[in-house]
Amino acid sequence: MTSPEPQALQRREGLSLGRLWGIPIVLAWSWFIIAIFVVLVFGPQVERAFPGIGLGAYGVALSYALLLAASVLVHELAHALSARVFGWPTARIVLNLWGGHTQFEHFNASPGRSLIVALAGPAANFLLALGGWLALPLFEPQSVGRLLADIFIWANLLVAVFNVLPGLPLDGGRIVESAVWKATGNQDKGTVAAGWAGRIIVILLVAAVVGLPLLVGGTPDLTVVVIAAVMGAFLWMGATAAIRNAQMRLRLPAVSAGRLKQPALSIAAGTSVETVRRLVRDNPGAAVVLTGATGVPEAVVDTGALVSVPDDAADSTPINAVARALAPGAYVPESAQGQELVQFLAKLPGTEYAVIDRQGRVTGLLHQATVISAITGKPHPGQHS
Repeated sequence: MTSPEPQALQRREGLSLGRLWGIPIVLAWSWFIIAIFVVLVFGPQVERAFPGIGLGAYGVALSYALLLAASVLVHELAHALSARVFGWPTARIVLNLWGGHTQFEHFNASPGRSLIVALAGPAANFLLALGGWLALPLFEPQSVGRLLADIFIWANLLVAVFNVLPGLPLDGGRIVESAVWKATGNQDKGTVAAGWAGRIIVILLVAAVVGLPLLVGGTPDLTVVVIAAVMGAFLWMGATAAIRNAQMRLRLPAVSAGRLKQPALSIAAGTSVETVRRLVRDNPGAAVVLTGATGVPEAVVDTGALVSVPDDAADSTPINAVARALAPGAYVPESAQGQELVQFLAKLPGTEYAVIDRQGRVTGLLHQATVISAITGKPHPGQHS
């Protein structure tokens, strides 16, 4: 069980709607943006459809937004409850500008289970649309009730169909992910493939909204173009984030202290600057780590300060005078790699860590920037040592 979040953090995230089946439900502040948009766009349309309704038209339009939110909530609850069947704990459900999302705690999945949880949401919306269709005879034709029932049906069909498109961050992207995962045995490779599928969907969406009207000699509808642009941006960002995160996880196994370390010389604290200068000349590119009486790494020599010591004082100046202290405990075994290494470094202060072998001898110096570069795949500026 996770510990409760601070109330201030919950207020920043959104408005708490309580719990359903023990799952916290949060209405993000961004949801009100889409609610206002729906009211302003559809309010005048309702007024034209029902002359004389007056300001009530905007109340009906607000009902549009509430019905859409309810449809998304059921969609996310289907994800959460199906995940619970497999023992995946749910942190919360958040309804936001883009619809909603379900946040899970850490869990172990399989291609089949991941697919079931992903498609449970669209399946729930298809069932809601069917229920709305069966309830249509209860409403008088050309009535506000009938209009809202129609909106409910179409909202759920829209949510369901849109989400089964085969690309991340949509639920249908799990189809691609699970297929590649099953074929390769690696979920992250499936995520990368599904992310690229999501990008292709964005390109096709924009092409359809803008290109099809032009092909038939018409003009793209501005409202539809704006909605498509906003949704396309959301999908593109989600797909890109999924690709980047998966690529980082794929790089993790190659991230090891032994491979990423800068070679280092282990020098006892108190050694003269002149002695260290000779060792550095004989070992170009090596860092110099100072160790205490017990052999524990304590500091790193600043090579810029090392050469600045006057020659006539080099023999009498202790190397400690041109060294910067390592944070307490800032040393890692050279065998540490992958997630283990990342978690280990996250607990250590500072940005430099001595690397030690099985016997506790210093063999290198590891820079935080080097580890980040290896994980992200992005180059970093040269190290200062």
